[in-house]
Order: sequence, then structure tokens, then C-alpha cells
Amino acid sequence: MFRFGSVELLFGLLLVPLLALLLRHGARARRRALNRFGDSELVQRLAASVHARNRTLRTFLLLGSVGLMLTALARPQFGTRVETVRREGKDVVVALDLSRSMLAEDVAPNRLQRAKLEILRLVDRLDGDRVGLVAFAGQAFVQSPLTTDYAATQLFLSAMDVDLVPVQGTNLGEAMNVALDLFDEEVREFRVLLVVTDGEDHEGEVDQAIRRANDTGVRVFTVGIGSLDGVPIPEFDAAGNRQGFLRDADGNVVTTRLDGATLRRIADATGGGFYLSTPQSVELDALIEEMSAVGTREIDAREIAQFEEQFQLFLGAAILLLLIEPLLPARRRATVAGRAAAWRESGQ
Repeated sequence: MFRFGSVELLFGLLLVPLLALLLRHGARARRRALNRFGDSELVQRLAASVHARNRTLRTFLLLGSVGLMLTALARPQFGTRVETVRREGKDVVVALDLSRSMLAEDVAPNRLQRAKLEILRLVDRLDGDRVGLVAFAGQAFVQSPLTTDYAATQLFLSAMDVDLVPVQGTNLGEAMNVALDLFDEEVREFRVLLVVTDGEDHEGEVDQAIRRANDTGVRVFTVGIGSLDGVPIPEFDAAGNRQGFLRDADGNVVTTRLDGATLRRIADATGGGFYLSTPQSVELDALIEEMSAVGTREIDAREIAQFEEQFQLFLGAAILLLLIEPLLPARRRATVAGRAAAWRESGQ
């Protein structure tokens, strides 16, 4: 099978007829200049030594060389070889807290937007790993299954908001269990669960989820978003305008603070790590480095037909034509008798 790797560059072949027209125009201009030079008989004698056939051949050699070079740029390919392409990576499931406490603005612009930014930066630096998303608050569900389509993952992540989960609260245990369900049961290595939250667990199911993570060989890493000081939770109307702060049944302003102790306990119990989000995102490099230490496995392998590049054949032919072109003399070699006859005729 024959094909071009950069077929759009074949449009460059349109330069060949353009170059031919320019050369033809130049030849005509040269003849007109000779005709204006003087006596036509003298001009014919002076031009008699021009080798018209060689000049035509040299023009075709030049045009052919340019055409072959342009064809080489389009990467002609024929002949195939079968290659096995293996993709290695690990499975990473990210569980993102969508409870209303994530709207607190103790980090700019708020906890949720900071968390989404951290996850986007993490996804941008993944290479071959499968990544999935879990949304949770008072309940949890799968937002995106494990995939290597990072663009789709980023699209699903951008759609995650506090209104996505109808049951409010923070159930870390259920979030971990739903995330663990995403992993392949037959693989017990190279699996990472990343929980991004302010850590305020309201349901008390964390211990059971920790045991399950250990039983299935999943290392859990946690990223804490927020400050250790209590801050109010803003409320907004349907148009997105602030309406004050969230209050409890008694009318008191509800405050929220980062529960780093719970997040550290989850990470330590499962062999992962706990990281505190900072405005400079300096923790991201350390997190990625520690996650990389988990290792990778072969996710899939497939055979593909790889076409052989053959541009060198066309490039070599173009160079050969360029080398031949100056070897063709533009003028005929005059013999001694011919020179004498021309001298006698010029003296009459």
C-alpha cells in the first residue's frame, strides 16, 4: 500500500508548473532582448553555438528535481512492518468533595475551585495512567470511569459543582467505597485513590473503608483543602449572587474548618500520604513523585501496522537530477574547421 504521511504538502507541487511558466517567460524575454541587440544575421551566428536540446533537457531536469523534492516533503510511505505498542500506567481514581463547606473562601477563590485546579494540574501531568472521577458529599457516585482520555476527564471535572450531589454532608467512607468499586478486581497493584476534601466527615464510615482499601491493595492519598480556623460558608441565590452565610436551625452562622487529622489517618493507614494544599501548589510535585513510586503495569498492548518512510528515494532522485543538470553543456563545442569557416565568413 502506498500513501503520503503529510498529504497536504502535495499542494506544493503546484509550484512546478508555476516555475515552468517563469522559465518560459525568461526564455522569451531573452529572445526578445537578442532581437533588439542588432543585426539578425549576426545574432543568429552568435546564437548558433547554443545547444537548444540540452537547454531544454536542463529545464526538465530542474523541474523534475523540484517536483521530487516536494514529493519527498509529503513523506511517501510504502511497505509496512507490524509493531506491538504497549501502554503502561497505573489506575488513579480521584474523589472530589462537593459538599457546601467546599464553598468556603479561606482559600482563593474558594475551596472547590482550588481543588478542581489542583486536579486539573495533576491530570495534565499524567502519562499513560488511567484516571476516574468520583463526586461525593452526603452520598457518592461515579462522575467518570477509568479512562486515558484526559480531555474527557477534564470536561467531566469542570461540570462538578455542589449542586451535583442532592444529599449534602460529607461521607468520606462512602466516597472511598464507590471509588474502590472502580478498580479492576483482578489487579491488586499499581492502584491509587486520591481524596480531595476539607476532611469534615459526618458519617463515621471511614474505618470500614480503610480496611477495604488495605484488603484490596489500594493506596489512598489525601489532599486537604482549607484552613484550620473556622470560616463561614457563603450562600448564593439562583443567579449566583451572595445572600449571606449558611446558618443552622437556631440561626447561628455555620463554620467549617479543615480536619487534617482524619485525612492523615486515612493516608497513614493505607500506605499513602497526606498533603495540605497551598496557594503555590508546591505540594503537587511531592504528591506526583510519591504516586509515581507506586509503579506502573501494562494496561494494554496492541499490534499496529507501521508504514515505512520512503522519502529518501525521492530525495536521492532529486539530488541525482541536480548533479546531472550542470553536466549537460549549454553550448555546442565548436570544431577547428568550424571556427575557421566562421572566421572567413566574418571577414568577407
